[in-house]
Amino acid sequence: MKLRLRKCPKCGRYTLKEKCPVCGTETVSAHPPRFSPEDKWGEYRRRAKLELGLV
Repeated sequence: MKLRLRKCPKCGRYTLKEKCPVCGTETVSAHPPRFSPEDKWGEYRRRAKLELGLV
């Protein structure tokens, strides 16, 4: 099992658990995804962002 730092999106606390011990919200990874110059899905991700108006 890898111990990866996680962050609660609701209260902003850092923890190693899947759920925040303070508010009980599901935590998310505090680390960004790995970068690869050979990004297979980059074109599709950028196109989806444009279509959803996130850019």
